[in-house]
Amino acid sequence: MEPRTDTPLPSSRFSATVRFRVQSGLLGDDDMADDCIFCKIARKEIPTDILFEDDDLIAFNDIHPQAPSHLLVVPKAHIPTLNDLTEDQASLIGALVLRAQALAVERGIDEAGYRLVMNCNHEGGQTVFHIHLHLLGGRQMRGFG
Repeated sequence: MEPRTDTPLPSSRFSATVRFRVQSGLLGDDDMADDCIFCKIARKEIPTDILFEDDDLIAFNDIHPQAPSHLLVVPKAHIPTLNDLTEDQASLIGALVLRAQALAVERGIDEAGYRLVMNCNHEGGQTVFHIHLHLLGGRQMRGFG
């Protein structure tokens, strides 16, 4: 698909992905990518045990758990990286954190403690390019130094 030339590029603070999607008219809050595993899960094309779902979020167990409780809280809107977030999506990030907090309570790991992690791009450890929040608990977490 060729980018539109009548649409100005967004600020360079946005990733090339977002700039292309804006130019191409593809950026929207309810936009899902055809080839994204988390979009496929949200569309129920890939079965998983859904722990929570509403209009904006979905939560499920990580298939490669790093702790006894390792859940993912994922927005349904396809946002590739944290660098692609816009200011109008701030409430979505708040919703991710509050849902993780509620899931920690449901799992009984809230009082002992848990870790929330979001990775950004390859060197940050991101392997699925659709933002998501990891909720890890159920064991002593090692410090970051």
